[in-house]
Amino acid sequence: MVRLEFSVRFWGVRGSIACPGAETVRYGGNTSCVEMRCGDRLLVFDGGTGLRPLGNKLAGEERPLSFDLFFSHTHLDHIDGLPFFAPLHVAGNRVRIWAGHLAPPHTIKAVLDKMMSAPLFPVPIDIFKADIEFNDFAAGRSLTPHRGIKLKTAPLNHPNSATGYRVEFAGKSVAYITDNEYQPGENDANVLKLMDHADVAIYDSMYDRREYPDHVGWGHSAWQDGLRLAAEAGVKTFVIFHHDPSHDDAFMDGIAAEAEKLRPGTLVAREGMVLRP
Repeated sequence: MVRLEFSVRFWGVRGSIACPGAETVRYGGNTSCVEMRCGDRLLVFDGGTGLRPLGNKLAGEERPLSFDLFFSHTHLDHIDGLPFFAPLHVAGNRVRIWAGHLAPPHTIKAVLDKMMSAPLFPVPIDIFKADIEFNDFAAGRSLTPHRGIKLKTAPLNHPNSATGYRVEFAGKSVAYITDNEYQPGENDANVLKLMDHADVAIYDSMYDRREYPDHVGWGHSAWQDGLRLAAEAGVKTFVIFHHDPSHDDAFMDGIAAEAEKLRPGTLVAREGMVLRP
């Protein structure tokens, strides 16, 4: 019998740099990493520092493991958990890595190889024992990584480019759209297509609208603009994500309270939070 359960779990919810400490303990301090389970298939989105605790959890599951890792882009806060991801160090595991934001001559393998090279890192990417397959694609393409799972993709408005995803499985849909700067026009048309009547939309909400004027061009949105997009797209549950590292738990509580007033049911992503669309 085919399992049709669809779940989303947050392992890292911050942007720019990890910020562990007493002031961020409730929402979490790890950078972007989201786990999606589509039946018996595992999809992972981004490899920030949240990838390490996910890997530790996966190490306790039945082996060999086989899953897909999708990158929104390759800025450091979205890839720096990769060397410490336990499943990559286990022979027999099979991992397919995907990225849609790079233009030739860059490839996802070459970028990750460069990160794990001297003088930036002590051991090369060849240290991994798992069977790794690297896949580059053009953002805007639809992907079918497994039977019954469809991914729609679109380019986002971010320095050096980024890719947004929409996962469709068992009649449900989840949009993962991080590192995107709200900008009325063509870019938001791409975002709206990914969000269109999604059961869950996870969106880059790094700033409060009062902070945004000091960060124009940095490639991130204010959570209030995310709410506008969610309302226009008819999103069921909107999730505020990619929190600024300077936003402590008290600040995030304030965002949560204000967002609930503006659009009841809106969630603020926390490490360990699990959603079932």
